[in-house]
Amino acid sequence: MGNPHPTSGEAPAARPLRLGARVFGPSELVVMAIVNRTPDSFFDRGATYGEAAALAAVDAAVGGGAAIIDIGGIKAAPGEEIDAAEELRRIGGFVSAVRGRHPEVVISVDTWRAEVGRVVAGEGADLLNDAWGGVDPELAEVAAEFGTGLVCTHAGHLPPRTRPHRIAYDDVVADIAATTVGLAERAVSLGVRPDGVLIDPGHDFGKNSRHSLEATRRLPELVATGWPVLMAMSNKDFVGEVLDAPVDERLEGTLAATAVAAWLGARVFRAHQVTETWRALRMVAALRGDVGLRIARRGVV
Repeated sequence: MGNPHPTSGEAPAARPLRLGARVFGPSELVVMAIVNRTPDSFFDRGATYGEAAALAAVDAAVGGGAAIIDIGGIKAAPGEEIDAAEELRRIGGFVSAVRGRHPEVVISVDTWRAEVGRVVAGEGADLLNDAWGGVDPELAEVAAEFGTGLVCTHAGHLPPRTRPHRIAYDDVVADIAATTVGLAERAVSLGVRPDGVLIDPGHDFGKNSRHSLEATRRLPELVATGWPVLMAMSNKDFVGEVLDAPVDERLEGTLAATAVAAWLGARVFRAHQVTETWRALRMVAALRGDVGLRIARRGVV
C-alpha cells in the first residue's frame, strides 16, 4: 500500500481503515462501544459481567450506532491478579456469541496477551486492542497470523495495570508519536495489514491529566503520522479532574473532548455512552460537511 509516513515534509493522505467485513472511509467517524466482562470495571461496576447482560449491551450498542464492539476481560486499574485462563473464561466464548448474533459488527478484544489474542482471533475477533503498548511482543505476530487489525497504544512504558506516579516527559506528544508509530511499523513489518493498524495516545495510561489534555490539544501531530487515531477518553480521570466530577458525571466533558478530537482528525472513539457519542460525532461530521441532514423540514415544508 505504500509508505504511510511522509517522506518530503508533507503529511500523508488519510486512507481507508479495514476491519473485518467493514471498510471505514478517511472521513468516517466511528463509535467503538465498550462491553466489559469484568465484575469491577470502573464505570459500570460489573453491570455487563454476566453473559445475558453483556449480550443485551452489545445489542443496544449496535442499535445505538456502534460499528465496533470492544470486549474486555480485565479492568485497567490495579486489582486482583487475573491470569490468561480467567481472562479467556470471561471473554473467549463470548466473542463467538457476539459473532453469531451480529455477523457484520467489528469485534475488538481489549487484551495485551498473545495467548488470549490467538484464541479470540480464532473465534472471530477482527481487532486486537493492545492498550498496554506492546508489552507482549507476540501479540502483533498473532494479528499478522490471523489477519486482524491491531491498536498500538502509548501506555507510558509501564507494565499492565500500573498507575503512573509523578511521571514526567520532556515532550509527552513526541513520546506518544515515537512509541505508537514504532509499534505500528513493527507490526506491519511482521505482516499486519497496514490498513488495519490504529494508534492510540492512551489517555491517562502512564500520564497525568495535564498530559492527557496536551495529547488531545496536539492531536494533529498524531494525525499527521498517517495512522488512524483511536481515542479512548470516555469518562476518564482527566475529564473528572477538569470538572471535579465523579465517574458518573463526566458525560458532558467526555462529549466535549470527543467533538474536539473528531474535529482535529481522530477517527475512532471508544465510548461507554454509545448513542450520545454517535450523536456528537454525527454533528461534527455535518459541521465538516461530510454528512447531510437525516431529515429536512425547516424552510422547506
